[in-house]
Amino acid sequence: MDVENMTMVTEFIILGLPDNPQLQVPLFLVFLLIYLITLLGNLVIITATCADPCLHTPMYFFLSNLSLIDICFSSNVIPKLLGIIISRDKTISYTSCIVQLHFLIVCATTECLLLTAMAYDRYIAICNPLRYSLIMNQRVCVLLAAASWILSFLSSETITASVTRLSFCASNVINHFFCDLMPLLKLSCTDTLSTQSSVFVVSAFMIVPAFLVTITSYTFIISAILRIRSAEGKRKAFSTCSSHLTVVSIYYLSGFFIYLRPTSTYSQEQGKILSVLYTAVTPMLNPLVYSLRNKEVKNALRKVLEK
Repeated sequence: MDVENMTMVTEFIILGLPDNPQLQVPLFLVFLLIYLITLLGNLVIITATCADPCLHTPMYFFLSNLSLIDICFSSNVIPKLLGIIISRDKTISYTSCIVQLHFLIVCATTECLLLTAMAYDRYIAICNPLRYSLIMNQRVCVLLAAASWILSFLSSETITASVTRLSFCASNVINHFFCDLMPLLKLSCTDTLSTQSSVFVVSAFMIVPAFLVTITSYTFIISAILRIRSAEGKRKAFSTCSSHLTVVSIYYLSGFFIYLRPTSTYSQEQGKILSVLYTAVTPMLNPLVYSLRNKEVKNALRKVLEK
């Protein structure tokens, strides 16, 4: 299509979730509850970690970073979704859409790298307990967290910059509940090869290596746990990483299924369901599965409430 015949899109229309008036109030209440639980649960983790010196350890340092990311992740998507559901105003400006996409990629990538750092931390704690404090010192933890944030912003800049070079001329209707990458590529009337290439390059140099490090860490962890003779020792060792492994599985399976495949095989309805997992459900579950069943966190919360 000639450039002269293309019209510049200034806003998009987000279809959102099933447009059924009978589901409007239930959906609003469900997502509002999810958002409030996400905010409360993750703020509790951050507060407890900062307030109790007993939680000033690498594990809880990474967990507090993960809680911050989950708050940002959820806040980037759910408030706009609640507005769409309750007000029926489904429009979003082009700039707001790109900004939402940018922070979505930042949050998703940072969470991936933090989960990898947490897997490595558990590997050192279980497989090299005598050298744990030497290896996972404060400097290493800060560098790992800082690298996760910086690399995520750089990868997001690379992908969103390529998206801004795309033209949208046939339709401005996004069949999703937020500005996600794959629905935007579906709408573009220009070649999306460069954007898809950017996604695969970022995945090849960041996401896939992070995934391999996580898998390798858990291979050694499981091997070490199986060598423990007592059943109680095995149970305690496994309980320290089972929750993390559950969240990692949900995160990677949904992410890989959505992003690491050609746009021709992308199903928008499947994409919506899987996106609910990693934008709403996972940020809500993280504080629950990681810490609220943990005695150390419960003791820290008790001390905070007493103060």
